[in-house]
Amino acid sequence: MSKDFSGCFGGVFNGQDVLVTGHTGFKGGWLCHWLAQCGARVHGLAMDPDDGHSLFATIQLTKDLAGDHRGNIADRQMVSDLVREIRPRYLFHLAAQPLVRQSYQCPVETFETNVMGTVNVLDALRSAGHRCNVVVVTTDKCYRNREWVNGYREDDPLGGHDPYSASKAGAEIVTSAYRDSFFRNSPIRMASVRAGNVIGGGDWAADRLVPDCIRALTHNEEICVRNRHSTRPWQHVLEPLSGYLHLASRLEMADDAAPLTEAFNFGPPLASNRSVLDLVKELIRYWPGRWRDATDPNAVHEAALLNLAIDKAHHTLGWTPVWDFQQTVCQTAVWYQTHHAGEDIRAFTTEQIRRYVCDASNAGLCWTGKRAVQRRAAA
Repeated sequence: MSKDFSGCFGGVFNGQDVLVTGHTGFKGGWLCHWLAQCGARVHGLAMDPDDGHSLFATIQLTKDLAGDHRGNIADRQMVSDLVREIRPRYLFHLAAQPLVRQSYQCPVETFETNVMGTVNVLDALRSAGHRCNVVVVTTDKCYRNREWVNGYREDDPLGGHDPYSASKAGAEIVTSAYRDSFFRNSPIRMASVRAGNVIGGGDWAADRLVPDCIRALTHNEEICVRNRHSTRPWQHVLEPLSGYLHLASRLEMADDAAPLTEAFNFGPPLASNRSVLDLVKELIRYWPGRWRDATDPNAVHEAALLNLAIDKAHHTLGWTPVWDFQQTVCQTAVWYQTHHAGEDIRAFTTEQIRRYVCDASNAGLCWTGKRAVQRRAAA
């Protein structure tokens, strides 16, 4: 185990089997790399990564994996067989169709993956019946969006104007139903988590703001900016991942996990709720470029205002975000610049995690070391 991460999360992942669905994706890749640095035996289940750039290939993620399994979580039998084979102590469910605009083009596939895929994962756990701590990852877009400035709280109504958002609300309802119907008095402890708009190095997905910016900047082209006045809760990828890992460790250590088997928001500081144009302008401070307004009045609907309340994560888990808006954008830009320069991006990715953990430790967050270990000893 890396000495930099040995104290994180009370050391609960060291030597444990962890299954991450969606490990070939952006967030899944960062999560697997961090778990491996914590000493976990990491198993992944996902479709093949996209052709061309992917974080999975860029940081040679196979070096971190005890098992690299490919398949569609819509395949119920395959998912069930894999869960029985691995018997993970921890399961992080991230596999999804994650794009709003693509959900308009492929609504059936979006619902199959995001709703029935979640059913398949949870039913595999129900059938296997072994002790497991489960974190189901959805999104801030699972809330019924009222286009208001207030932060959405975990008990606000769920909904979704577009197929993606509706499918993620459906995944939350499925999670709640399995928890209440099957997992209340079982060895399975499960929570769901909702993050903001996550950015960071290694995301090359289509129709996402930062990847679109990076593609334009690397080719010295104008950045085409849609919906420049829309606001989002921007956060670095390591922020929600620290929350997911901390929550999973608390599920494992708690004598009474009932207060933790709920939904939690892991969003950025309030000041990081900024417009699309604010993010573009901040990014080109670090990587000079130019932009133009590409707003299409006939484009499909996307939320204009979105904000998360994170009081519950703070008061229940002692979790708070670490990096502000400027740090988030700076760390994102530096990752892409390091990659563009041809430097050792795998080593830099590890170093960026170490830097984040160091800043969290300096901020006194309990999951970073000594205080987390003390809590485990008392549990």
